[in-house]
Amino acid sequence: RAGHAGSCSLECELATHVVGQPLVRQQVVRGVREFLQNRSPEKPLVMSFHGSTGTGKTYVSSMLVRHLFQGGLQSPYVHQFSPVVHFPHAEHIEQYKENLKHWIQGNLTNCGRSAFLFEEMDKMHPGLIDVIMPFLGPSWVVYGTNYRKAIFIFISNAGGEQINEMTLALWRTHRDREEISLQDVESAISSAVFENPQSGFWKSGIINEHLIDFVVPFLPLKRHHVKQCVINELVQQGLEVRQGVVQEVADSIPYFPEEEKIFSSTGCKTVASRISFFI
Repeated sequence: RAGHAGSCSLECELATHVVGQPLVRQQVVRGVREFLQNRSPEKPLVMSFHGSTGTGKTYVSSMLVRHLFQGGLQSPYVHQFSPVVHFPHAEHIEQYKENLKHWIQGNLTNCGRSAFLFEEMDKMHPGLIDVIMPFLGPSWVVYGTNYRKAIFIFISNAGGEQINEMTLALWRTHRDREEISLQDVESAISSAVFENPQSGFWKSGIINEHLIDFVVPFLPLKRHHVKQCVINELVQQGLEVRQGVVQEVADSIPYFPEEEKIFSSTGCKTVASRISFFI
């Protein structure tokens, strides 16, 4: 798929491969376009991706860096980060803060146009995130580093439940998920993520200072989206697309709510691994 990067713009690739996420396409394309067009941005681009499992958060972030950096996630200028892997012990928080600060500083000294992906933000210790704050704001130079061309992406399952509940509530009033606007979900994400003591963002200066440029909600996927994911995956694996197989894989996935079974509980996450059972 990486081979298409040159011929297909980010917008076109998101439209082709990211199933059922119009708000994501709109926000991400707008954010990246505006940022790249600006020769001397005031501050780095900061995006926060929210949604439940399998709705495309990691997929979109990797697609994004593939478009911006030669080698995508393997690029020396793309830095991935998971609190569970990198900061497992709460009692070492002070040491982690030091490490994180030096790590970002060092990488931005090497290259101002770097990307930092923070996965599983919902598992990040609340105190830790504030170390990143000086790098995100509009001040000109931090620690002697010009860092305003960097891109920060925070990825989190937090808020996913609220987004799902909201989508379901709207579905019950006969409003389709395609009609959901950013305003509809932003307040739900805000209360779930930014005002929640368990959240890595809680009481963080990042929120109080409004340093997040784009909050990007990933909506739950319906059965026909899952089918589209199955088709994409079959094509990707070079396999024949047979309706029977598409149907069987889609039917094997759990849906919620219990009675109506409208939205996939795992998004498209397990699609790739399930295909081999039905071929």
